[in-house]
Amino acid sequence: MNDFQIILVGILVAVSCAILGCFLVLRKMAMVGDAISHAVLPGIVIAFLVVQRFDSIFMLIGAAILGVFTTLLIEFLHKQGKLQTDASIGVSFTSLFALGVILISVFASKVDLDAECVLFGEIAYVPLHVWHIDLGDGAILNLGAKAAWWIGSVLLIILFFVTIFYKEMLLTTFDPAFASAIGINVSVWHYSLMSLVSLATVAAFESVGAVLVLSFLVVPSATAYLLTTNFKKMLFLSCFIGIVVAILGYYTAAFLNASIAGSMTSVAGVIFALVFVFVRIKK
Repeated sequence: MNDFQIILVGILVAVSCAILGCFLVLRKMAMVGDAISHAVLPGIVIAFLVVQRFDSIFMLIGAAILGVFTTLLIEFLHKQGKLQTDASIGVSFTSLFALGVILISVFASKVDLDAECVLFGEIAYVPLHVWHIDLGDGAILNLGAKAAWWIGSVLLIILFFVTIFYKEMLLTTFDPAFASAIGINVSVWHYSLMSLVSLATVAAFESVGAVLVLSFLVVPSATAYLLTTNFKKMLFLSCFIGIVVAILGYYTAAFLNASIAGSMTSVAGVIFALVFVFVRIKK
């Protein structure tokens, strides 16, 4: 049962990130995902100081605000400061992440969180944090891991958003100029995507950490990109690859008695390398 809950959380994170990752990779914004996954830390800390709970909607709101702010800051430094995009990303996420670390240090007695938790997480502890419902007369209903419900809810939001607004997201990804010409507000959909990336990040950070979130955001979608030029197929392929990575990564970690997040990230890299070699040979 514990194995199932860990794998389930890994799969939910993988699918959530893989869907968003397809848009990020095609928009050439993969490293913006890295920036957001680190920069949301101040928002998480401030939200926790206010509500004193991790399983709160205010955590998602705080992360979404910081995610959009990070994107605005990157664009401001790029356009107004005349910095290259990669330099703008580096300045933004390191500064905001450092601010989050300082806030954790200052309010250490009030914040049950540390930078290592945000970076690496610990998915092995997922089965220890479960939701119970007291049915009375000593009967307790176990609903399973909180992380699964939390990340599953964010996945539903992502699926709903992408399904309903698929046309707008597709047009603003492939041809923003044309989208703008026919009356679609490109900025709205850009910041909506950034908000969804922030939600996925904060929902997963405690369980799997920012490093694995970044891996799931980039590697499955990049691997799918090598295999197909059809966007719908890319979406499904990236989700499938993410699921395979979560499962194989977990059993690799169990076999080697190693870090689960590290094993999942390594398996993702191996799969990408194999696909890359296969595609090159096929050509």
